Amino acid sequence: METNKSNLAGIPAITPVISFSPIIFPAPGRGADLELRVSAPAAGTNLPVIIFAHGYGSSLNGYAPLVNFWAARGFVVIQPTFLDSRTLALSQDDPRVPLIWKFRVEDMKRILDELDMIESTVPTLKGRTDKTRVAVVGHSFGAQTAGMLLGARIIGGDGTLGEDLSDARIKAGVLLTPAGKGGEDLSAWAAEHFPFMNPSYAELTTPTMVIAGDQDISPLTVRGWDWFTDAYSLSPGANALLTLFGGEHLLGGISGDLVTETSDENPDRVAIVQKLTWAYLRSALYPEDSVWSAACAKLKADSSLLGKIDQK
Repeated sequence: METNKSNLAGIPAITPVISFSPIIFPAPGRGADLELRVSAPAAGTNLPVIIFAHGYGSSLNGYAPLVNFWAARGFVVIQPTFLDSRTLALSQDDPRVPLIWKFRVEDMKRILDELDMIESTVPTLKGRTDKTRVAVVGHSFGAQTAGMLLGARIIGGDGTLGEDLSDARIKAGVLLTPAGKGGEDLSAWAAEHFPFMNPSYAELTTPTMVIAGDQDISPLTVRGWDWFTDAYSLSPGANALLTLFGGEHLLGGISGDLVTETSDENPDRVAIVQKLTWAYLRSALYPEDSVWSAACAKLKADSSLLGKIDQK
């Protein structure tokens, strides 16, 4: 899903994309093999990499509006299917369920460990990626997954700081509607069912963009939509916040076209997410590229403004 409205400066034209799935490889201790989709430009070399963490219940087949946009403009995008995917249908009494958040992080690290194998498996991709320029992006539960690779930690029930699961191979990230502070900010239901939803963002030092919608009212928190901006306000690494006016949790439809869970379907809103995430990651991985500053200036000047950028 793309639109010609809200064009932002410096965004390149699309190129053909190859998409290859499933790539399946063993994951000892996981209870199921790890399955991936890889989408990449059909041509080009030294291609940067995005590893994408889907939201709760989705799979490697989701988020086509974002994945296709990034891949058509120079990124190799890797999408795992996590254990919480509806396609795997784990029962709630499965012993893995309480630690699904950690299995997710382990899956992402396994992908980082196996980048050479993944590249060799996809037809025509071998030798074309730049493994020194790797970013993570995640939506919702996936934003929590991505955030931990960027440096966020979990505060335990006794107030102690949990394990550092960050990875130095990750150079930048984007968090789409990430959970905010835990403790008293959680609803009683969320505190009971998601004890891991108690992040500390003070340790997140990797360059990160946060995106939130100002109509994203969640049963997970007793606060309003601003709860989803905590990763920006509380993290030294998060240096950009995109607030989408009228945006709800799916940010206009980033999980797919005509997906029933999207309650705020808006192609122009999706287009801004597509373009600004691409521009942010491009400049974060290639500091000499000014596309991010140009895109921000264009958004600010746009008379049909759908959102705003804050930076620090």
